Amino acid sequence: MDLIKTGIGISKTIKNVARMREILTVLSRHGFSELIVKSGLDKVIPGFVLPARVSELKREDISSEEWWQIFGTQLRMSFEELGPSFIKLGQLLATREDILEPVMIKELKLLQNKVKGIPFETARNVIETNLGKKIHEVFSSFNEVAIGTASIGVVYKAELINGQKVVVKVRRPGIAKTINTDFEILKFILQKLEKVSVDIRFLGMSKMINDFFKSTQNELNFQVEAQNCERLKKNLLVIDKESILVVPHVYREYTTQEVIVLEFLDGRPFNEFNSLEQLGPVVVERLLKSVELFTHTLLADGFFHADLHGGNFFVMPDQKIGLIDFGLMGTLSKKNRANLIAIMYSLITHDFENLVYEFLEVADFDSIPNHEELIRDIKDAISPYVGLSVKETNMSELVRNLIKTLSKHELYLPREWFIIFRALITLDGVGKSIGLDLNIFQILEKDLDKLVGEMLSKKNAQDELMWVAKDVISSLRIVPKHIKWFLKEISKNNYALEIRIKEVDTLSKSISRSFYILGMSLLASVMILCGTLFVRNVNIISVYDIPLLSWIFWGFASYLLVRITIMRRY
Repeated sequence: MDLIKTGIGISKTIKNVARMREILTVLSRHGFSELIVKSGLDKVIPGFVLPARVSELKREDISSEEWWQIFGTQLRMSFEELGPSFIKLGQLLATREDILEPVMIKELKLLQNKVKGIPFETARNVIETNLGKKIHEVFSSFNEVAIGTASIGVVYKAELINGQKVVVKVRRPGIAKTINTDFEILKFILQKLEKVSVDIRFLGMSKMINDFFKSTQNELNFQVEAQNCERLKKNLLVIDKESILVVPHVYREYTTQEVIVLEFLDGRPFNEFNSLEQLGPVVVERLLKSVELFTHTLLADGFFHADLHGGNFFVMPDQKIGLIDFGLMGTLSKKNRANLIAIMYSLITHDFENLVYEFLEVADFDSIPNHEELIRDIKDAISPYVGLSVKETNMSELVRNLIKTLSKHELYLPREWFIIFRALITLDGVGKSIGLDLNIFQILEKDLDKLVGEMLSKKNAQDELMWVAKDVISSLRIVPKHIKWFLKEISKNNYALEIRIKEVDTLSKSISRSFYILGMSLLASVMILCGTLFVRNVNIISVYDIPLLSWIFWGFASYLLVRITIMRRY
């Protein structure tokens, strides 16, 4: 019976038992056999026998740093052998400086260049199948040697028939199915491992694997990447008056879910530079300006490049800065942007009390923490870093301290906030690698005053009041109906033990009218406030100086108040 139950459980969770067997074998060979046995994973596949065990170190025999380094090495070696989807997961883990130990991050970052390419004939078949044309009908020349390989796609350099130099990104055949299969298996394995290992549970990988799957689904569709590229380019045209940043043109006619063709940007990646002298004063100045543009896309637009490592932006021959790879983008809602602006403003002004209140606004928690203790701990964790330059600040350490402090008080930030932290940490790392003295807080401060002003502007206040008015009107329509439906349910089918309430209709009408009057009163107050906003900055000498919109709002409010007065009499 147990065997039957186990088989049913596997069939529901894992459709590819052979892949499950391969994953367990590789993990065991690289030092995780003890965990596999403890969790019972070796029993879920009938007839499965673990390979000879590797000698496993006891944690108590070595230091914590050595333990995490060995753990990271074992994961890296396992992921390398298991292929693209696991390498992608390892690359994701390598970006989580907020929760993982530095020695483990260092090991996992070695996965960045460990993805094998695909045969050119395979790439040719994908291109021709998706474009519906032979490769020579679209491209006058095509370099068969890939210029870049990643876990999801392989990049080639080519030239269109019209002479335009382009890059062609081709999705690995079968990668979508492989990732879906590996995702289901990983979820199953992690559920088992987290029950028996404090270390695995600490990593929170079961939560991260869901984020990994969601973000990877978008990256698998190159049409989404094309849309991201065009949206960012459009946003930058508004704010980049000097045209410092260059975003490649997307050739939509040659772009599908599996193939994307982009303008080729000739340049030298920033990760090939070691000093400011190599960059030159013009590029340094433009790099500083580009960081300001990045913060604007983050705070004002809520749509930003979330993977700006040294290989994804580079110096072009005309000393402009090119951007590539738009698969991973960050998005923030209007509400979250307002919270982020408030958090940054609190950091810059050293207002730790307000900082805590803003974190409470966005974080997930089961019970409200002791806010005074939280304020004290946040201040201790962050204040040593505020106002320091990139050279003096360890951004990874700052974020780690912040996350640990919040976790200590059982506060957990949503996924989009980790993307923001990752982006800031990445900028920090690029700056340090070339000796660029950036003060992230000072750069943020330039935009914050303006953005805070926009948040408190008349237009923004009017927009918010209009939405409040809409919600009030909706409530006025819904509440009486729900009360009526509720009373009907009570009065039918002999509910309420046959208890009859005299004059129930009169009571229902009285309650409905009370809610209606309350809603109209709130709406009248909103209209009065809207009208007042228009005269706040107007020099009024006579009634003729009052704006027409104010009279309209006040007139509507007066009408509502008259209606309320009439209703109260009857």
